[in-house]
Amino acid sequence: MILHFDVGRDKSIEALEEAMVADEKILLVAQKDARVDFPVPEDIYATGTVAKIKQLLKMPGDTIRVMVEGLNRARIEEYIKTEPFFKVRVTEILEDDMEISPEEEALMRSMMNLFENYAELNHKVSPEALISIGNIKNPGRFADAVASHLNLKIEDKQKILETVDVKERLRILFEILTREIEILELEKKINNRVKKQLEKSQKEFYLREQIKAIQQELGEQDEKTQEANEYRKKIEALNLPDDLEQKVLKEVERLERTPPVSAEVAVIRNYLDWIVALPWNNFTEDILDVKSAQKVLNEGHYGLEKVKERILEFLAVRKLAGAMKSPILCLVGPPGVGKTSLAKSIAKAMGRKFVRVSLGGVRDEAEIRGHRRTYVGALPGRIIQGMRQAGTKNPVFLLDEVDKMSADFRGDPTAALLEVLDPEQNHSFSDHYIEIPFDLSKVLFIATANTLFNIPRPLLDRMEVISIPGYTEYEKLQIAKFHLIPRQIEEHGLSAENMVFSDEALVHIIRNYTREAGVRNLEREIASICRKVARSVVEGEKKSVDVDVEMVEKFLGTPRFRYGVVEETDQVGVATGLAWTEMGGDILSVEATVMKGKGKLILTGKLGDIMQESAHAGYTYVRSKAAELGIDEDFHEKYDVHIHVPEGAIPKDGPSAGITMACALISALSGRPVDRMVAMTGEITLRGRVLPVGGIKEKVLAAHRAGIKTVILPEENIKDLEEVPQNVKEDLCFVFVKTMDEVIKRAIKPMGDGITPMRESAEKADGLFISQ
Repeated sequence: MILHFDVGRDKSIEALEEAMVADEKILLVAQKDARVDFPVPEDIYATGTVAKIKQLLKMPGDTIRVMVEGLNRARIEEYIKTEPFFKVRVTEILEDDMEISPEEEALMRSMMNLFENYAELNHKVSPEALISIGNIKNPGRFADAVASHLNLKIEDKQKILETVDVKERLRILFEILTREIEILELEKKINNRVKKQLEKSQKEFYLREQIKAIQQELGEQDEKTQEANEYRKKIEALNLPDDLEQKVLKEVERLERTPPVSAEVAVIRNYLDWIVALPWNNFTEDILDVKSAQKVLNEGHYGLEKVKERILEFLAVRKLAGAMKSPILCLVGPPGVGKTSLAKSIAKAMGRKFVRVSLGGVRDEAEIRGHRRTYVGALPGRIIQGMRQAGTKNPVFLLDEVDKMSADFRGDPTAALLEVLDPEQNHSFSDHYIEIPFDLSKVLFIATANTLFNIPRPLLDRMEVISIPGYTEYEKLQIAKFHLIPRQIEEHGLSAENMVFSDEALVHIIRNYTREAGVRNLEREIASICRKVARSVVEGEKKSVDVDVEMVEKFLGTPRFRYGVVEETDQVGVATGLAWTEMGGDILSVEATVMKGKGKLILTGKLGDIMQESAHAGYTYVRSKAAELGIDEDFHEKYDVHIHVPEGAIPKDGPSAGITMACALISALSGRPVDRMVAMTGEITLRGRVLPVGGIKEKVLAAHRAGIKTVILPEENIKDLEEVPQNVKEDLCFVFVKTMDEVIKRAIKPMGDGITPMRESAEKADGLFISQ
């Protein structure tokens, strides 16, 4: 056959130019992979076609268009050279005009029939080509001619080219042709099916239009009317009050009148879908069995008695009084104490549905009240969305992180919550999207917050605040044993036989690997140990692991935190205070030292304004009582006083370290040591009165944990000891004071032998004094 193609590679152009100079013959062979730009002999098939160059034509872009006439097959025997072009020695494969065998004749006839079928299905083979191929008598030329008209893969074409035996070549081509015809028939079936489907859809559209026209003539309903009637049935089933029902039915009439092509149709339909999906009259029946509810609450949470008591009171009143307004509770406490999970337990105990909406980061009023329907993509607010999700009118609705909301130019979401959380108003809550009142009075709203000062007063006034303090060490131990460990063992595919935690190991984790008020990090550390035990079990090292203190340090590494511990000896100028933190209580060593100077008071330890003011108040008190305390009255003119609170990188504030700083100062100036077994907290006034402070429970627990024996507290804080566990109270001696004189009497020891007042040491050193 005669063929033309474009040549662009430098080697191929060189080969063409060399052939034109010689005998105008060239060997055409195919690459095994067409993507290889610079082929080597291994990338080229061994069998190709000897061709005579008929014409060369230079094209734009350094390309040559060449026309060649195929002569006969040839096989490469060796590569004579590869640069600047490929030159090979070949063996030409010539075909003799031998007599055709009956088998070859039969194969040629069958193939001709198949080729005619192929031409009918393909539509790319011309009638002239069919006639010219039918006139070929040589079997080899016949097979090659048929193959040239087939759309085959390179591998199939090469296989035919390499087959020298004519009979075998005919058989191979016969199989390929049969396969190609099957594929073409399958394509034809698919095309016919698609065509029929298109015709069917067009026919159905035409018939539907005819039906519509007939219905209009007969006065029968069309699709729009049918849809409107379905909405009417659903709205009637909602049993809405008459005025609300009429308002919604007007929207149905609008839907019926609006042309289907209008964008308003989708808006109205979406609105009606929301209306019919809301639980206007669906209620779940409350489980009013107080004992059963108490059991459920106790199974899920350890401690938290105040919250459990409030829920059980609500159930008891519901059982006696029937219908009543649901309380609106606000659980306030540090992270990880179980506020969110407690709300789930409340829902389970009451047999109600549970819905949680996170308000953290919400700053748009429309998030609560919804958007007006005039806006594109408008939706109801989170309250209505939550009610739809619940599917009942009396779920337990958790408003999580209510203190994390903020206001901006789009409105104040906390103000939008005022109506939701007001028992006097929420029976007719109005959402901007729904535009009809929705009764929320049967919903039990539970809000959670970490702190109260971020919640606006009007909103806080509408909620019943229940404080959830941080867990004590004993409570964390019980929670870990009865809740966290069983849950983590189950989640990690272990069993109780695989691992046993000792109490000492758990206390070690609580004290030295977590510093938190809740138990979230404690659970993470337990999970970490479970993973390591799981790996040990899978690898077959151990089937059972007893987790003790040593194993904890092996699994979790060196301890990350340290808790305050009592001083080893009584020291001058060092008093032990008690501090409250978000992670619980801790003890605080307050150091005071005296050095020669001009009466300057230096305060360090990253103290806040209030704490600095307490230090100044204590300093002034000491100056005013200097004579009574056995201190030089003019010390403020001769000496500088430095008060430091250790762990200087941690910010500290509040008035509760007032008496501690005063004690450290008196000790430093008088040379009398402070009893190391006494810890104290309380605010000091200029007259030496001791005022009450907060966080007593956490502070007392910290003192107990550090090994303190006596705790000095303001007299007005006696009532706060009710919250302290009985076993802790039994181990401590509490001293309640009204004035600083009582503090000094109990905390500062008398002058002992060999103890030098700091001011004398400062004079001898003639410079900085370092506390012993």
